[in-house]
Amino acid sequence: MTEVGFYHLQATPLERALPKLLEKALERGMKALVVAASRERVVQLDELLWTYDPASFLPHGAAGLDPQRQPVWLAEDDANLNDASLLVLVDGQTSGRLASFERAIDLFDGRDEAAVAAARERWRACKEAGHRLSYWQQTRQGGWQKKAEA
Repeated sequence: MTEVGFYHLQATPLERALPKLLEKALERGMKALVVAASRERVVQLDELLWTYDPASFLPHGAAGLDPQRQPVWLAEDDANLNDASLLVLVDGQTSGRLASFERAIDLFDGRDEAAVAAARERWRACKEAGHRLSYWQQTRQGGWQKKAEA
């Protein structure tokens, strides 16, 4: 089964945490699929990944480009067009294809009670489906500390 990490954002917003997590995935030789809530959100994330750090480059793409050439693919659905081993779910998104990925990350906003409650429901569903789970809480410095496994 897939290893699913739940990442509880507390110190920084998704827009600061996501690029760092994707950088680490690429350093490990993984391809990533990032699934957002809408086409508009994909456009926002695309712009973010071009501008988040003027000193670095995070190769990625979205609709209109060849997904097979993209180590990070941004989409509003979970079709794995770039053969990613890592699935990154943002904006409360879910996937019926979790089992086809080596690893998944569920990023959720810890300052939003509805987002936290929804993440708990997704945790329960993933546990019932037999996935290996880990819960990561963001530190004050923006790093991650593992708090639980199931």
